Amino acid sequence: MRKVRIAGLGVVAALVVVGLLQADPFARHDLPDRAPVAASAPLDDPTATEGAPAESKPGKGGPQTPAKPAEPPITYPEQGSVSYSVLPGAPETIGTEGRLLTFEIDIEDGIKGIDRTELARFVRTTYGAPQGWTAGGKWRFRQVGPGQDPGFKLMFVTPATRDILCGGGCDHYTSCRIGQRVVLNIARWVNGVPNYGASLTEYRKYMLNHETGHRLGEAHELCPGPGRPAPVMQQQTLGLHGCTPYAWPYQDGRRYEGRLGKYDDPVPGT
Repeated sequence: MRKVRIAGLGVVAALVVVGLLQADPFARHDLPDRAPVAASAPLDDPTATEGAPAESKPGKGGPQTPAKPAEPPITYPEQGSVSYSVLPGAPETIGTEGRLLTFEIDIEDGIKGIDRTELARFVRTTYGAPQGWTAGGKWRFRQVGPGQDPGFKLMFVTPATRDILCGGGCDHYTSCRIGQRVVLNIARWVNGVPNYGASLTEYRKYMLNHETGHRLGEAHELCPGPGRPAPVMQQQTLGLHGCTPYAWPYQDGRRYEGRLGKYDDPVPGT
C-alpha cells in the first residue's frame, strides 16, 4: 500500500488500547476515548449482544465448539504520524444510476489493529445499502486505490490529526468534512458516543453517512419532532434533541430529511 505524507508531525510514543474493530455494539460507549474496550460481535451485526461468545453446550455425547479467539484490539496514539496508508481499490461500482464519485480509504499510520479488508467492505456495503446514499438514484460510488485520483478521500485519523485537518480549534472529538476529505475520528469509530441509544455498528454507519453527506453537498438538519428518527444530517454525535438515532439518508424508499439548521451543542472536553 502507498504511503502518503501530509505533514511532518511526530508520533506520541504511547499507543492506547481502545477496543476492537469487531466491537460489541453495546459495550462501553461511555468510556473515555483511551479506555480499553473488550468485545466480540461482528462489525455489521446490529443485533449482537454484549459479552464474549460462549461455547456451545454439547448434546449427549456431542463435542464442544470452542469460542472464537479474540481479535487484536485497535490501538492509536492521541497524535498519529499525519501520513497515511491507502487501501487497495475494488472494481465494482456501488449503485446503478446517478453521478459516479470515486473514493479512496486512508488509514493514518500509527492506528493499528484494524481489519482493513473488513473495513473497506463495511464502507462499500454502507454506501450501497437499500437506505444508503445510492438509494435515490442520484449517486454511485467506486473505491479506488493508490495512485488514482479520487473524488474524495475517506480518512480514518487520530484525534489530534482530526484537529489539524478539520481546523476550527482544539476538538479531538468530532469528525468533519473539509474540501475533498471526509475525516473520521478513530476515537468515535471505536468508542461511539455516550447514551446514543443504538449499537456501535449503527453509530458507525451514521458517522460514515453523515460526513459523506457533507461531501455530497448536504447541510446540517434538525430533529423533526420528539420520538421521530433523527435525520442523518443531524449532528447526532452531539445530541438527539428528542429524536431517536437513525443512520440512514433514506427511509421507505424516500429521502428522509429535517429542517435545515444546527443546534448549539457543546463538544465534550472543549
